[in-house]
Amino acid sequence: MKCPVCQNTETKVTDSRVALDSASIRRRRECVKCNFRFSTIEQMTILDLAVIKRDGRREPYSREKLERGLVRALEKRPYTKDKFQGLVNQIETDIQKLKKSEITSHDLGEVVMKRLKKFDKVAYIRFASVYRSFEDVKTFQRELSKLANKKRKKK
Repeated sequence: MKCPVCQNTETKVTDSRVALDSASIRRRRECVKCNFRFSTIEQMTILDLAVIKRDGRREPYSREKLERGLVRALEKRPYTKDKFQGLVNQIETDIQKLKKSEITSHDLGEVVMKRLKKFDKVAYIRFASVYRSFEDVKTFQRELSKLANKKRKKK
């Protein structure tokens, strides 16, 4: 790890803590040359997972691509950075639990929608409308009705 001030490669860890999301570790570091203190975050990554697209192409799984899609669905919705990272980590944990080296974009979308439905219903509808290619208002209304019926049953 390079010091952000002097670019020295020798740093020492002075403190480590599990982050609020329980899926990453925050480390406090100090440069041995200039004594500058800084923090780093270490988090889990999914390695060697291929996503099989609808047209049959395979591409490597990308956390950044997942985050971009979620940000689009959550645009102008209230959420914190920590809760967002928790959502991403939950989705990745669900993917890892499948214990597969390949996942179809369909299955990946289903995992995302399951978690997004619990996280934010409006974002879920936005994501589902693109993911499931809603072509008319009736399809949109059917999905909204499903959500409303589930909410009524819980009460």
